[in-house]
Amino acid sequence: MSPKLALLCLLAVTASAVVFEDHEYEFLFTKWVQHHQKSYDAENFFYRFGVFKANLDYIYKHNQENHTYTLGMNAFGDLTREEFFSTHLGLNNIKRDYIRSVNEADLDDVEIAESLDWRTEGAVTPIKDQGQCGSCWAFSTTGSTEGAYFLKKGELVSLSEQQLVDCSTSYGNEGCNGGFMDYGFEYIIDNGITDEADYPYKARDQKCSTGKPVKATISSYKDVKAKDSNAFLAAVNIGPLSIAIEADQNGFQFYSSGVFTGTCGVNLDHGVLIVGYGIDGANKYYILKNSWGTSWGEKGYMRIVDKPTLNGGAGQCGMMLNPCYPVV
Repeated sequence: MSPKLALLCLLAVTASAVVFEDHEYEFLFTKWVQHHQKSYDAENFFYRFGVFKANLDYIYKHNQENHTYTLGMNAFGDLTREEFFSTHLGLNNIKRDYIRSVNEADLDDVEIAESLDWRTEGAVTPIKDQGQCGSCWAFSTTGSTEGAYFLKKGELVSLSEQQLVDCSTSYGNEGCNGGFMDYGFEYIIDNGITDEADYPYKARDQKCSTGKPVKATISSYKDVKAKDSNAFLAAVNIGPLSIAIEADQNGFQFYSSGVFTGTCGVNLDHGVLIVGYGIDGANKYYILKNSWGTSWGEKGYMRIVDKPTLNGGAGQCGMMLNPCYPVV
């Protein structure tokens, strides 16, 4: 069997056995290691093999049940849930006195489309990868800023997350240790932001590099009223929307396709971007742009269920608690 075919089998997880035979685990892990160019010492190899087996079993069990979404093995297959989410989240929420209602958006007169996908309108840059740095907040900040700048200026510019990681600490952010989108907007209001080419992403904290050319600016930003599904929908119709969710679940780590309806709470720990919405059968959904690379989800995206009554009005995974967007 070719490595490519083996990987497809692995992603599908359609074997008829309840568990795989030892030699099958070994074969699949070997192919996975080759595909993702992993390298371990002898001791770590067996530990990672055990983690991989447990993750594969979890994926298989989920996909044998009746769900609206599927899981699949991906580049994170040798990481435990705790290991993965300690490095791939990074939202530090309200860390100083902050009253969202002071900056609340007035969205009463926004026209609402039946369905929407800002990707097809040219307002969304390609999927990015934050790596093992808790900088999700920076990617959410640039994502909505890229969209707002395109819709105002007609130019799609891939903006620099690394600049926010390195340079916005005095605004309340902590680089790879986490941050908050509103604080990122405040930095851009005061300083502007350059593009990826002039300040490339390194997935680590660095000293702030000053003097980079400003490629985009914003005049202000708006917070969307919490637990208000109508305001949330209206805000998405203005442009790509920065939101916070709770993503520390196995279902997020190995999400592959479908409308995500998995169990999650409202302990917000991950910043992402909403770029549209639609309906799949009986399930309304929002299109979520993540920052975990294209091997995750639907080529880097998730369709997350739109059920605003969940979690006391906070919506799926708390998505309606802290939406915000910039104004160019």
